Parts: sequence; C-alpha cells; structure tokens
Amino acid sequence: MTKALSREDYAALDAADPLAPFLARFRRPRDLLYFDGNSLGMLPWAASRRVVEALEIEWGEGLIESWTEASWIDLPQRVGAKIARLTGADADEVIATDSTSINLFKLLAAGLKLRPGRRVILTEVGNFPTDIYMAEGLAHLLGDVEVRLAEDVAAAITEDVAVVALSHVDYRNSALADMAGLTAAAHAKGALILWDLSHSAGALPVALGEADFAVGCGYKFLNGGPGAPAYAFVARRWHPMLIQPLAGWMGHAAPFEFEAHYRPAPGIKRALSGTPSVLAMTALDAALDLLLEAGMDRIRAKAQAQMDLFARLIEERCPEVGLELLTPHAHETRGSHLAYRHAEGYALTQALRARRVVPDFRAPDIIRFGFTPLTLAYAEIWDAVERLAAIWREEFWREPRFAMKAAVT
Repeated sequence: MTKALSREDYAALDAADPLAPFLARFRRPRDLLYFDGNSLGMLPWAASRRVVEALEIEWGEGLIESWTEASWIDLPQRVGAKIARLTGADADEVIATDSTSINLFKLLAAGLKLRPGRRVILTEVGNFPTDIYMAEGLAHLLGDVEVRLAEDVAAAITEDVAVVALSHVDYRNSALADMAGLTAAAHAKGALILWDLSHSAGALPVALGEADFAVGCGYKFLNGGPGAPAYAFVARRWHPMLIQPLAGWMGHAAPFEFEAHYRPAPGIKRALSGTPSVLAMTALDAALDLLLEAGMDRIRAKAQAQMDLFARLIEERCPEVGLELLTPHAHETRGSHLAYRHAEGYALTQALRARRVVPDFRAPDIIRFGFTPLTLAYAEIWDAVERLAAIWREEFWREPRFAMKAAVT
C-alpha cells in the first residue's frame, strides 16, 4: 500500500515544481482555491498590462493610426498563429475571430457546401449544447438538412453524412475522444469532420492531424478573459474552396477598396467576418504567450499528476461524502477536469464556494474540478479536499441558501 501523503508532501511537490514560478504571473485572489479554469481562466498580469497599454497608448494616443502602427489589423492572424502552435496546426490554418458558436455555424455551413448531395450533420448525444443548437439553427435555416445525434458516432457515419461535429473533450465527464480514429472514420465514409477544442486546447497537447475544421474558445484554458475571441481552424487543402456564409468585409480580399460585391480573401482570412475586438484580442494575445513559454507537455504532465493526487485525496480523506468519479482514470482518455456525481452536487458546489473553493456545477448532478497547472499549486489541492471534508462533516452544505439556484452555475 502506498503511504498516505501529508500536506508537507504536497508543499514539497510545489518546491520542486518547474512550473511553480508561473503562479506569480497570474492574479490569484488571496486564499481562493480555484478549480474553474476549465470555465474561465485566471487573469495573467501580462494581459492586464497589455490591455492598459492598448487602452491608454494605442487607443488613447494613437487612435485610428493604431490599426497600422500597433498592427491591430493583424491581430486575428497573429493570435491565430499562436493558437496553431497549441493545436498541431500550421500558422496559416488558424485565425482568431468571433465566438465559438458563430464559428461553428460558419464551418458547418462551409462543410455542407463542400459535400453537395449530403444533407446530414452528425454529432453525439450529449455534445455541448451550443454545438447542437448551432447545427439545428443552420438546419432550420436551410430547410433540407438533418441534425442526427448518435451514441456511437463512428458506427453512425453513413454515406449521407456531410459533416461530423464532435467535442475533443466531453464537457461533463472529461472523456477524451479518439481524434485520429474518428477523423479517419469520417473520411473513410467521405464525410468531413469538425472538432470543438474548447476543453482541450491549452489543457493538453492537441494534434489536429488530418482534421478538416476545428473551433474553440479563448476564455477557458487559454486565459483570454470572459467572452474572449474564439478561433477557427481550416485545413489548408480547403482554403481555395471554403465558402462561409457570413461574408463580412474583413474576409474580403481587399477590404479597404470597398468593392460593391464580395470577393473572398485568400487563405484563412476568408474565415473572418467583421471588425475584430481589439481590446479582447490583445488580452488573449498576451495570455497565449504564457502557455507557449510553459510548454504543453509540461502543463499536461502536471495536470495529470494533480488530478491523480486530488482523486486519491478524495478517496482517502472524505470517502463518506459519496462522490462518484465519472472521469476516466486512464491518462490518455481524459481531459483536464475531474467530474464527480452527487445527489446534492449543487448545494455542495455552493457550499465550497462559500468556503473559497471554486469548482462548478453541471446539471443535473455533476461537480467539475478543473486543473490548470499554471494557476494551481499542489498544496491547494490538499487544502481544497480538507475544506470539502469539513463542509460535509459540519453539514454546512445543508444551509437553505445553498439550494437556491443561481443564474450561472
């Protein structure tokens, strides 16, 4: 039997951790144990400084000249190139733009156009709701498109499927999909595949490989801030043929010639629509540098170690709570959050937050603990489990206020 570890053992792991210096490079509220970076990443100090610079100097002093002098006009490509390094893509295959939902709509529509005669968008039962909603909205608009949901996606890919749309990491249980295998299965039946990387890019090394399209958000593991710009990946082989439905002026071949009719830009720029949100994209641009500096292999290794230690502590120090782990144990089959089922999951989540431990809750009964190694120390894992044990022992979670549902969970 492996001996039980003490808090001192966890503190020793922090002392030996090569990523520990990154903790000081984020604004980490005092005594807050934050396990929700899988929903909203912490604020990097560098992002704060860069946004102030963009506000005070680039906008405040430079005004309109900053589109050129501060290279605002190039932000979507510049940020996209950094995200490409996190996703196994080439720099000219990713662009930062719009929201995940809007990019889903654009690329699903483009995929249908690239597969004439096929009118099915296939996704999985339980996929993140916005992925399904956007597919359904597109189908409703076009009128002759079916959105098909399947438990076994690989087996459900038939000759009428145009696009397979999947999440790389399940937002509920953190199960990691077989990207290479499912991409190959789609292609074997002549379908295209679109991956949602919102819960994987920035959390683990991603290799898009032969994937056709991908989308993802900037505010979770990428630490770009609430509502940060999202991004779109389009494999280079599809650039000349890509027709996206939101043909805005920034996706035009020559936006400042103000031509009367749309002429798509070459390459990934044609995935753009309107004017980029400069301040938001500036924050994301600065935040990405920290991930690139730390390296995804080191980030992934620490996250796996932290998840193992957390799960072990739950079993050793508070088995009476009755948390049921839904996340796969094997490292190669899970993302970067642990999902636990509990009948009183919502009340427990709210009680934890009252004690300065922040996970999140997903209906109907799942507590999610996210592991973001650049902002989470090993000793904080110990402290979080100790607070959970105390909440249960004292029956603190039974207070009526913790049963009152908030607008955001």
